[in-house]
Amino acid sequence: MKGLWKKVIPFVMAALFVLSAVETARAGITDTSGNSVIKQTSISRGKIGRSMNVTFSIYNDSGDAWEDVTARIVNWVGFWEDPTTTEYDIFPFEAETEKHVGTISANSHKSVSIPAKVRADIQEGYYWAEIELRSSSGTICSERVNIYVSAPTANDTEDSEDVNKQITFTLGEGQATPYGVYPNVLNFSVNMRNSGLSDARDVTVELVLSAKSEEFPFDINDGSYDRYFETVAAGETVQLPYSMAVREDTYSGYYEIKVNIYYRETATGDLKKQEDSFWVRIKNKEHEEEKENQSANENNRTYARIVVDSFETVPETIIAGEPFQLVLRMKNASSDIPATNILLDLESESASTGGGAVFTTLSGSSSYVINSLKPEEVSELRLDMQATAGIDQRTYYLKIKETYDSPEYKNAKAETSINIPVRQVARLNTGTIEVMPSDITVGAESNIMFPINNTGKVLLYNVTVSFEADSIVPTDTYVGNIKPGETGNVDVMLAGAAATMDDGKVKILITYEDENGEVQDPVEKELTLMVTEPFEENYEDVFAGQDFDMPQEEPSFIQRYLKYLIAAAAVVAVILVVSLVVIRRKRKTKKELEELEGSDDEIS
Repeated sequence: MKGLWKKVIPFVMAALFVLSAVETARAGITDTSGNSVIKQTSISRGKIGRSMNVTFSIYNDSGDAWEDVTARIVNWVGFWEDPTTTEYDIFPFEAETEKHVGTISANSHKSVSIPAKVRADIQEGYYWAEIELRSSSGTICSERVNIYVSAPTANDTEDSEDVNKQITFTLGEGQATPYGVYPNVLNFSVNMRNSGLSDARDVTVELVLSAKSEEFPFDINDGSYDRYFETVAAGETVQLPYSMAVREDTYSGYYEIKVNIYYRETATGDLKKQEDSFWVRIKNKEHEEEKENQSANENNRTYARIVVDSFETVPETIIAGEPFQLVLRMKNASSDIPATNILLDLESESASTGGGAVFTTLSGSSSYVINSLKPEEVSELRLDMQATAGIDQRTYYLKIKETYDSPEYKNAKAETSINIPVRQVARLNTGTIEVMPSDITVGAESNIMFPINNTGKVLLYNVTVSFEADSIVPTDTYVGNIKPGETGNVDVMLAGAAATMDDGKVKILITYEDENGEVQDPVEKELTLMVTEPFEENYEDVFAGQDFDMPQEEPSFIQRYLKYLIAAAAVVAVILVVSLVVIRRKRKTKKELEELEGSDDEIS
C-alpha cells in the first residue's frame, strides 16, 4: 500500500499543479491602457452568484454625434465548458446583457452602468469583460474592462445592495431639483427608473404626506397622490407628475419628500415595498439663524471656489426663438477644499423690450444640483434652453448663483456669469413693383421702382439689387444699408437687349451682407417686361415701280363756266346799282316840284 501511495502521490500533485496553473491563467487584470473609447476610473466589484453593475465611461472624440448607442457585454469565450477550447479565460457572467445608452454628442463622454449576474461557479479574483458598442450607423468598437468578484459573506444577502436586486427603483435621475416659490403652484414631474434586472408589475407610488410644514412644504389639496403603473420594465423610466401649492408657513430650503413604492415581481407574486425619497427646493421666508449665519465674518472660514471651467452651445450659433443645449462645465478651482450640496441658480439677463428673461429653460426649472466636487474636479451639466424670439441681436449674460457647503463653511454663496451671443434671422420683403412702360422695344428703356422693407431685427448691410433676363441688359443697382423697420428704394432703368422669347419674366436678386461682411443668400423676386423688335418701313422701297397718275374726272358745269358766271354776276350788280340811283333821283325831283307848287298857292 505504501508503495502504491508513493506512485500515486506524484501524479496527484502534478494534476493539482496543472489545475492551479489553469485556474490562475483564467483570472487576472487585462491591460486597458490602449482603450480609446471605453475607460474605467475604478474597477467594478461584485459578489459571486449575485448581481452587480459593470460601470465605465464612453468617450466620443470622433467629432460626430453617435445616435442610438447600445453597450453590450458579449460572451467572447462561447461555451466555456467545451474541453477542446484553447481559450483559458472565463466569461464571468451567466448571460450576455446590454444597456441602451442613447445619443452621445461629439467630443463628450457619458457614464454607463450595465447590470449583470455573476456566475456562481467561478473563484474570487479579477476578470475582464468585453464591451461592444453599436450605434445606428454600425459597430463603434469592442474594448475590455476589468471587474473583481469576491465570495459573499454571511451578512451578504441578495437584497443587501440595490444593485443586486432583481427589481429596484431610482428617483430623480438625470433631472433638475424641482423649485417652488410661495405663493405659486409648483408643477413638476419626478423620473422613476427601474434600475433592477426584472420587470416590475402592479407598481404604486405612494407620496408620504405630513401636516407639519417642516416635513412637507405643500398644501394637501388632492384626496390621493398615488401614482399607478401596470408594468415598469427593467431599465424603463416613467414620470411621476405632481401639482401642489407652496405652503405659507414654510421656510426657504430643501425638503426631502418621502415615497413608498409597492410592486410585484410577477403578476401573482407577493406585494413588496421600497422606501425612497426625492428632494424639492422651496423659496419663502428665511430662518433667523440663517440670517445671522450670513452676516458672520466670512474671512475666518475657508471654502471652495466654484468656477465655470468651460461652456459650449449645441448648435454653436443660437438663433432667437429656437431651442439649444447649453453644455456647462463647473469646476472646483480649490486645490485642497471639497464642495458638497452645490446648488446652481441660473438668472438670465432681461430683454430690453418686454422685460422678460432672454434665456429660459425648457424644463421650467432654473435650479440644478451637483452632489459634490472634489478639489480640481469638473462636473458637466447639459441644459435644454431657448432664447426669446423678439430680442435684439447681441451678446447676453447668464448669471450663475452658487450655494454650497465646505468643511469649514456652510451655505457659502458666490456667483459667476457667462456671455452667450444670440443671432436674429434677417427678414425683408418688397412692396409693389412698378414697371413703366411694361412693353418696350429693343434699345428702349423702362423705369423700374419698388421699396425694400427691412422687417427683421438686424441691419441689412450693402443691399444690392440685380436684374437678369435674356431680353434685357443685365443691370445692378446699389441701395445701401437698411435699418430694422426702415425702407430702401429701388429706382433703375432697364434697357431692352433682345426680343422676348418667353413669358417676359425678369429675375430680381436682392443681396446683402451681415455684420461680419459675409454676403448672404439672395432673396429672389420677379417682374414682367416685354421687349419687341422696332417697326421700321422704307416708303421708297414699298412704293417703288407704282404708277401714281390718277384718272382725270370730267369737269362739272360750274367748273366749266365759272369765270363766265362771275362776269355776268358783276354786270347784273352794276345794273342794279345804276337803277337804284336813277329811281332815287326821280323821287327827289318829284318831291321838290310838289313843294314849289304849294308855295305859289300861298302867294296868290
